[in-house]
Amino acid sequence: MVEKQTGRIIRSLSGFYDVQLPGQVVTCRGRGVLRKQHVTPLTGDMVEITVEHGKGMVETVLPRQNSFVRPAVANVDALAIFAANVNPVTEPFLIDRVTAIAGNQNVKCVICINKCDLDPAQKLREIYEKAGFPVIATSAVTGEGVEQLRTFLRGKLTAFTGNTGIGKSSILNALCPVLNLATGEVSEKLGRGRHTTRHVELYTLEEDTFVMDTPGFSSFDTDQMDVILKENLQYAFPDFAPWVGTCQFADCSHRQEPGCGVRQALEAGKIMPSRYDSYLRLYEKSAQIKEWELK
Repeated sequence: MVEKQTGRIIRSLSGFYDVQLPGQVVTCRGRGVLRKQHVTPLTGDMVEITVEHGKGMVETVLPRQNSFVRPAVANVDALAIFAANVNPVTEPFLIDRVTAIAGNQNVKCVICINKCDLDPAQKLREIYEKAGFPVIATSAVTGEGVEQLRTFLRGKLTAFTGNTGIGKSSILNALCPVLNLATGEVSEKLGRGRHTTRHVELYTLEEDTFVMDTPGFSSFDTDQMDVILKENLQYAFPDFAPWVGTCQFADCSHRQEPGCGVRQALEAGKIMPSRYDSYLRLYEKSAQIKEWELK
């Protein structure tokens, strides 16, 4: 009988899975029974594999702590969300959408204000520091924030995300120069970057530290919001937490109800207006989802 070995999928492409085992990487296909069980292995999955005659086979996908649809990744401990106030400029709503998706799955977030050598993006920093997120100013050019980010990443599996062309791959190269990842310039005409990350791949920075470089924000599609019921959306905004329990009505949606503690905090300047506006936009989408549709 062929002995099973346990490893982590570090790359998946066209039905092939590269699985990291101690001291080696084995390329595998998925066993047919996985399709019958409607289980699709994802980058980041811990799996049991067998190797016979030099060919690897994924036999079992071990239980996940979480998973995302787009990008298709699993077992994420944290998201490093890259933003900037220079081309391409990051809209706060895009950040808020991703932090909500992460918060709904109890995934930590760090906001990286990248290209800080060109613009420190003080307004963005103020918004997310006030919302309670760790914020790190980073620059691949000067090296600012790279070691601080490395400290945050240590011991975690972290997915990098942000606008296309925001410089995620450049920061990864600064963290681990041997990766030598391709980087893309930003189109001046469109204000968007050229996609240099076309699939999700897991990189090892240290023995217990892994980073996923994912395609741009567009891959964190708003379809992900479908899994957040409107009643739960408030809990995906940590800056709302001190005020949620102070509302006059227990089922307050924090939109128009009288005696709403969240809106009172907003008016008092304790919640940033852009964060509240994002909540309203995401609430409208979440309100279209019924609980039975998630089953």
